[in-house]
This record gives sequence, C-alpha cells and structure tokens, in this order.
Amino acid sequence: MAGSRLFPKPSTSSQTFTTQKGSGDPTRASVIHFLARAHSLPCSAASQAFMQLVQPIARFQLALDLLLPLLTSSADLAQRIPVSFILYSMYAPYPISLNPFKSVLYATFVKERELAIEISAEGGFSEKEQLVWVLWKILKGDGNDIGPYSPSTLTKSPLPPELRASCLFLDEEAFMENDPDHSVGKSTITAGEPKQFAEQGTSKNSLPLLPPASETKITREIDRENERIAQAMKLVLAARDRALTLTEQRILTPLIPRLTSPAMITSVDLPPIVSYNPNLAYQLVIALLMALPNNLAQDISVYLDALTLLPPTLPSFDLLGRLLRDTSAIPDYSTGGKTTIADIVRSEVLGRFIHESIKWLDNAERDEHEGLVSDDRFAKGVQNLCRFYSSLLKLSIVDAASDADSTEMSHFTLRHSRFEEANALYCILASGRFDPFYTAMI
Repeated sequence: MAGSRLFPKPSTSSQTFTTQKGSGDPTRASVIHFLARAHSLPCSAASQAFMQLVQPIARFQLALDLLLPLLTSSADLAQRIPVSFILYSMYAPYPISLNPFKSVLYATFVKERELAIEISAEGGFSEKEQLVWVLWKILKGDGNDIGPYSPSTLTKSPLPPELRASCLFLDEEAFMENDPDHSVGKSTITAGEPKQFAEQGTSKNSLPLLPPASETKITREIDRENERIAQAMKLVLAARDRALTLTEQRILTPLIPRLTSPAMITSVDLPPIVSYNPNLAYQLVIALLMALPNNLAQDISVYLDALTLLPPTLPSFDLLGRLLRDTSAIPDYSTGGKTTIADIVRSEVLGRFIHESIKWLDNAERDEHEGLVSDDRFAKGVQNLCRFYSSLLKLSIVDAASDADSTEMSHFTLRHSRFEEANALYCILASGRFDPFYTAMI
C-alpha cells in the first residue's frame, strides 16, 4: 500500500527531475526515469531510446511538456545536453532551419553564452561553456558530430580558447525568423566574427581529446549497437513494472555488461526489478559488482545498501540466497585486494538485511493490528524469513553458536514462536548447534 510504513514513497532526488510535476502517464514517467541515467549513454543512443519509448504521434507534445522545460532550467549539464540532442535529432533528417525547436535552442544558446562571457570577464570559467558549444554545434547543423559521445564525456572535456563562448557566433535572423530558404551554413558566420572563423565556415570543430569529426561519423554498426542499447534500456525500464518475457530476457541478457559499465542502472531500480524479475536482478547485481573498477565514481556501496532494504519476500530471499552462494572473485573496494561476491554480500548486506526485514515485519504486524492491511503479509513474511535463515544455517553461511550471527533472530523467533517455522528455528538457535532433529521440523 503506497505511502504506508511498509511501502514509503521513494525520496525525490535531483536525478529524477524535481522541477517536473508528477504524472500518471507511464510513457512520461519512463522518459523521466530514462533521462536520469542518460549521462553515460552516447547522445545518439539516448535519442534512439527516446524514439523507442515515445510513439511518433506523442513526441512533439512530450517534448513541449517535458524536454523544453528541462532545457531551459538550471538542471545539470549531463541532463540538458542529451535533451538538446534529442530536440535536434527529432528533426535531424531536415535542415536545422525547419526544426520547430530551433528558436528555443537558440534562445538558450544566447542566454548561456552571455552568462559564460560575464563569468569569463571576471576571470572565472563557467561550467556552461560545454553546453554553449554543444548548442552551437547543433544550431550550425553539425549535431551529428556529438552523437558518439556521452554527456558525461562532453562535460568533462576542456574547451580550447578558440571554442570558448566568447568566440562562438550565430546569426539571430536564421533562428528567430521562419525562413526555410535561409542558408544555415552561411548564417553561422556573422560580420563580426574573427577572420579565422569565417575561413572555417561550417567546419566541424571538436573538443580536444576527441577524434576529428570526420573520423567520428556514426557508422551503420555503431548505429545498430546504439539501437540495441536503447532497446535494452527500454526493457530495464519495463522490468520495474512487470515480468519480462523469455524473448525479452534473451534480448536483454547479452547487453547487461554494457548497462553496468559505466552503470546506467540506479540503486532505485533494483527493488522493483527484484520483485518482478529476480533472475534479471541477480545478473544485474553480479555485473555491477564485477564492473567495480569502472563504477567507483557511482560508489558501489549504494547498490549494496539497496539490497539491505529489500522487503522480506520470496524474490528477495531468492536473490540474496544466490548471491551468498556465488564464489566469483571480484575486487575488494575497501582493501584494493580480492574477495568474492558471497563474502562481500555476507559482510556488507546480510546482517543489515536481516535487521531491516525484522523491522519491516514489526511494522507489518502493527499495521495488521490497526486494521490498515487485510492480507497475510506478516504471517507469510515471518514464515519465509525463518525458512531463509534456516537455509543459511544448513549452508553454514551463518553460525547458530555465534551471538553476532544469531542473537537478533533468536529474539525474533522467540517473540513469534506461535508460528511453527519460528518455533523450530528458535530451538536450533537456542541449542547453539544444528541438530538434525530440528532440521526435519523446518
């Protein structure tokens, strides 16, 4: 029940676009959720994902309602850059002069350019310089040059002096007047531009450290790969709301490494995916942990924390059980050495997961007594948690004789000993050994 103690509403973060009003439209919600992690996708892949998520008839209206407000807001550059590219790519087969969003793109270019110049005049450097350059490339008609690069790459690449905001010019008439016959190539050079820019004309300038534009054209193979990634992201979004079909899982599974290095999956995605697709969740968690060296910036601990807060349901127990039996070697993010998936989940997740599960069940029991719920989630939760813990004892993952391992569960099972599973488990824990007699009772 949304909003209850058992299912609190998720906290809002800057990555979920707090400036946008909530909507019951699932397409809009999917686009918002997708854009939150588009910073690590190539701009062309982000554009293709948008095209796949939104039906053609709905794209223009959604762009007006969602993308334009984000473009003109003070959101992070890693969000505004893919939005700019999507607005451009919606009409990329046609000259920029025919793009209905060109005036807004131009107005944003002018505004951010003026702010960047003001900061530069004071001896500073505006972080919006890269956005100005991206908008300049788009409005010149060279937006495809940006396609192969992710927003995070573009925002981190320093600009040479000749590509600073003060050196980038566009002709206002080309973008503020509806003149299809106007030459966009010629309009990008104004009478006031330095001679070297007039000579360059519409040459495809690139950021330093990036290959020349002539070498970064999107080939058919890159285009197909971006389309596959976009389709995979669409399936990940769908996996939060329903169980994927076998066909969908076969499409998604080979692309999981591409979605986790760098990570395009957020910790907020994991709980609903676990609920509907525990097998997919297992593969995602494994891939995230395996890709640890590339995910240090995202801090892998946020994914482990998400596991500790999973509700005590069968899909959660299935996932944790598989992780606790996985002996695959991975880097140890705390020591720099090696460890295993089982060890890191045992040390970083299991204890807190048990603690949070008990809290969850305490809240469920309270809600049941107060008449807030009418199902058997509490009884089922107690039974399943006891069975899960008993399986950990059988596998020697936890030790009944260890106070650190068993004290909290001992109190819990004693308190709920009216349930057969809890009573049997309490007898095992109280005896301090794994007795075959009690094994048969569980």
